[in-house]
Amino acid sequence: MADVFDTKRSAVQRALADHPARPYYRPLSARGAEVEIDGRTVVMAGCNDYLGLSTDPRVTEAAARALRRFGASCSGSRVLNGTLTLHEELEGRLAAFVGGEAALVTTTGFQANLALAALLDEGDIVFADMSNHASLVDAVRLSAAHHRRYRHSDLAHLDRLLAASDPVAGRVIVTDGLFSMEGDLCRLPGIVALARRHGARLVVDGAHDIGLLGPEGRGVVEHFGLTGEVDLVTGTLSKCFGSVGGMLVGPASVVEHLRYNARSVLFSAAMPPASAAAALAALDIVEREPDHRRRVFGHARRLLEGLRELGYDTGASTTPIVPVHMGDTARCLRAWQELLDAGVFTNAVVEPAVARNRALIRVTPQAVHTDAHITRVLDAFAEVARRLGPVPADPTAPGPRRPVGVPA
Repeated sequence: MADVFDTKRSAVQRALADHPARPYYRPLSARGAEVEIDGRTVVMAGCNDYLGLSTDPRVTEAAARALRRFGASCSGSRVLNGTLTLHEELEGRLAAFVGGEAALVTTTGFQANLALAALLDEGDIVFADMSNHASLVDAVRLSAAHHRRYRHSDLAHLDRLLAASDPVAGRVIVTDGLFSMEGDLCRLPGIVALARRHGARLVVDGAHDIGLLGPEGRGVVEHFGLTGEVDLVTGTLSKCFGSVGGMLVGPASVVEHLRYNARSVLFSAAMPPASAAAALAALDIVEREPDHRRRVFGHARRLLEGLRELGYDTGASTTPIVPVHMGDTARCLRAWQELLDAGVFTNAVVEPAVARNRALIRVTPQAVHTDAHITRVLDAFAEVARRLGPVPADPTAPGPRRPVGVPA
């Protein structure tokens, strides 16, 4: 008889068993541009706090005030006792910032995307980029809709899938705005055109781009000048907004439906008061202080140029998500350990988060880094290159597209 508790080992578990590196679940005893790990101070080059706002005194003080006023938890779901004035204020501010009629905030970004399942019925068809975040994949799995995946950023493939689908079915295109592993942008103008041509709705997950891209930091939709052309935008408050939580922004009727039908909203405790207050304070900074975005893009440009000069393959990225392709898992884990030994903490990304033999080191600069920090990161990669030698570029991988550029 099968036992579901029998030990199961994933690809990453098998790789870790054969390698001394331990890149996951490493406890940190400090936060910021530099962190403490195992008693050493190292440069944090693997954090999604792009603007460095999670440690900004204005953000932490706002969280502390909310903690003192409202307590540590809402102790209930939004639909019952868990809605605070803070949540409603945040929803109004986010709707205006992102550019939608209404917004709904959730406890995590993952839950915001899971809420999409409440919009998808039996017979509906979801057309999803193969590189979409796991939460978008799970949202479709939780629904009764059919799942059609198109090759990453391959609009010709998406066009064929749409053309071959039942024109009577409800159809939705779902894509990340800024892809979290490769650092490339979705081809939003072309996707919008296909959605119009085929009568499909369009949902964009702005988790990594809202607060970062666009003249006012409103995300990939603003970056491409397509405000009002996307039906629903989801996102998270754990990246550029220095907090934790999720958002859905779109038509008021759709948001109202989600309030009463999305299980990840109805059956989960509300975002804690401190998190909501921190996000509001961070939103103030995003709106008023564009220098944070300029600084992180400057660091990203220097990293991308420096790594390519060292012979590294950084793929199609032109953003502060900097992938450094390593090939196989063992090489990636060894590089990660040597970078840590050199005083730089990065992210080792291996199968199944990426395809087999496409393991990479993900580097993410923050606005709070100094030029000296970026130099230390590049020096560490230079040493790794001398030790391990160059990684042959994948001829099938896309090269860099038009640079995003530093926000004006």
